[in-house]
Amino acid sequence: MKIGCPTEIKPQEFRVGMTPDAAREAIAHGHQVMIQTGAGLGAGFQDADYAAAGAQLIDSAEEIFAKAEMIVKVKEPQAVERKMLREGQLLFTYLHLAPDPEQTHDLLASGCTAIAYETVTDPRGGLPLLAPMSEVAGRLAPQVGAWTLQKANGGRGVLMGGVPGVAPARVVVIGGGVVGTHAAKIAAGMGADVTVLDRSLPRLKYLDDVFGGTFKTRYSTAGATAELIREADMVIGAVLIPGAAAPKLISRADLATMKPGAALVDVAIDQGGCFETSRATTHADPIYEVDGIMHYCVANMPGAVARTSTLALGNATLPFLLALADKGWKRACAEDPHLLDGLNVHAGQLTYFAVGKALGLDVISPTLAIK
Repeated sequence: MKIGCPTEIKPQEFRVGMTPDAAREAIAHGHQVMIQTGAGLGAGFQDADYAAAGAQLIDSAEEIFAKAEMIVKVKEPQAVERKMLREGQLLFTYLHLAPDPEQTHDLLASGCTAIAYETVTDPRGGLPLLAPMSEVAGRLAPQVGAWTLQKANGGRGVLMGGVPGVAPARVVVIGGGVVGTHAAKIAAGMGADVTVLDRSLPRLKYLDDVFGGTFKTRYSTAGATAELIREADMVIGAVLIPGAAAPKLISRADLATMKPGAALVDVAIDQGGCFETSRATTHADPIYEVDGIMHYCVANMPGAVARTSTLALGNATLPFLLALADKGWKRACAEDPHLLDGLNVHAGQLTYFAVGKALGLDVISPTLAIK
């Protein structure tokens, strides 16, 4: 199979869809790999590294899209890239379609087959291709939140760990999954007073058993959330419904109850955000203020640590990439129901029900699609 990896063009996105090691593995399996010149530079991979792995360096994205049977990326294809997709071509990347009707319609119109990293599952019900970036984003959230809290950036001027005689920052993490767990762990490690909210009692028990004493846990209700955010210096939104739009857990009216200069960090912004006042920002202009509350809503947070993120993502995606290339996407999905869960679009039809529900579009079963 001809596999193409273009340079990411989303603003401030420095990750790359394939590492030199991934290219070497694919070539060892008998596939041709095309890498756009300079695609890996933001993550610290030189063109010479790809050439040494046996990859062909291509100057333009247009040529890669024209020649490749499978396109491997990190972020969702931008409008100019979507115009280059064609019928029968396989796209393997993050998509986050639920809050993005324009991208969804363009992918449907292209006739391509699109498998989304974020909806591929595993036998334990996890999301193995989303998990590594969730870990990165979760660990970054307290770090960027602490920066947002600095007075020069419009925040309250509160130090995460305080100092002797001065209380630390109060941090509320909404959601105790992968993002929330890593965010709470890092925030607590910075010395903050941390509380995690979740609606799964087994998950709360797990967090208490493993991290007991490091941070507090509360069962998530509207009342508990309202109580905690009133005293919070930072709120980290870490709620995920796989493939679907994120629920809005803090309304604009709630902002009036919060401390002026408090920070909201919305890690769910890729799925539309879990605060009513969230809107996607970039690393170039990451924060904005609404009603005296600072918002950090960067839609590609892991791109800030591009090398770590690229290596972590590449470790997770490589087995699936090889399966798709070795067997073809239909056979690979037929043999692996967890990979089939990643199928979002095929030949002008939407194949992921949560996206259809969010956007009001008709959906066919992915099982029917592969037949």
